[in-house]
Amino acid sequence: MNIAFIPARCGSKSIPLKNIKSFCNQPLIYWSLLSLQRSKAIDKIVVATDCYEIKRKVEDFKFSKVDIYDRKAENAKDSSSTESVMLEYIAAKKIDNNNIFCLIQATSPLTQQQDIEKSFDLFEKADCDSLLSCVRTKRFFWSEDNMPINYNPTKRPRRQDFKGMFMENGAIYISSVGNIRKSLNRISGKIIIYEMPGYTSIEIDEEEDWLLAESLMKKFVLKKQYSKVKIFLSDIDGTLTDSGMYYGSNGEELKKFNTKDGKGFEILNDFGIKTGLITGENTTIVVNRAKKLNVDFLFQGKSNEQKLNAVKKICIDEKVNLSEVAYIGDDVNCFELLSKVGIAACPSDADKKIKNIPGIIKLTKPGGQGVVREFIDLLTGHL
Repeated sequence: MNIAFIPARCGSKSIPLKNIKSFCNQPLIYWSLLSLQRSKAIDKIVVATDCYEIKRKVEDFKFSKVDIYDRKAENAKDSSSTESVMLEYIAAKKIDNNNIFCLIQATSPLTQQQDIEKSFDLFEKADCDSLLSCVRTKRFFWSEDNMPINYNPTKRPRRQDFKGMFMENGAIYISSVGNIRKSLNRISGKIIIYEMPGYTSIEIDEEEDWLLAESLMKKFVLKKQYSKVKIFLSDIDGTLTDSGMYYGSNGEELKKFNTKDGKGFEILNDFGIKTGLITGENTTIVVNRAKKLNVDFLFQGKSNEQKLNAVKKICIDEKVNLSEVAYIGDDVNCFELLSKVGIAACPSDADKKIKNIPGIIKLTKPGGQGVVREFIDLLTGHL
């Protein structure tokens, strides 16, 4: 079994509760958990925490591979080593020596699914005892006694001719449980390096690191993810509207839409992203709103499963994958579709079942209050 282990204690002095502080619209620890949850290399994810707030937040993600381990207070102090809680968990759960143990740091949120899978592939194929992730740096280093460490100052190499040095980025450490028990260390024996991109060198310890890491996340991770979106779809009631049912003096039904959402659809058109509305109801009001928004697709009177089938047909016709579809919905009749698309989002007042969909983006605004525009701004802000 391949076990991923994330230590996440309460007591961060520099950034209080940093493991669940909002980072690119999600709690920081979410990004590491998401990559691990998606990775085929990982069988089980353990979050070791002493913090009720962290425990509750992690449980809210509803990631199927995740277990919470209540670590001892004595191994959650400022002076406690990461190894102390690793060994505590291994002993407490009597983990077999043959299992593979992967330490992942929540403070390295730029670690992606492919990095985890490639590092495990390398570890399994290589003749080694442990693996750690590094980035290559081409900086010139000097010792405290004024001596050059990695180059000859009289023959300063050109950057393009300089191989540089490897530097730990604190993202991934892999070893067997048996080796960890024997060495009392995360890595030991014959150690190999998995090289990660230079931008992953950042580890979040201070406020300055946080600002830089968010910038790098938006540029190198989210931009790549969101640039795959080819189709944007939205539910109507409870998303583009506030779910209210309004009636005129003559009994006519009315719905209230938000103009900010309308502008959002214009923005998507400017980016060349096709748009559509999909709803369980069947009204002339929606037809008129669809014309006003100039959407490419309109599906009315669709149930939960019918919504998914309708979007699958769009994907076939447009020659795109479901992974290239973004969708926002709020209630149980959106569940199937939200669970299958590449990027899913919901309003702040969405049904609990919808909020519990793994990986869904929980937006800050309620339905009808510009939440669709919030989602659109989030997507296009990284394109």
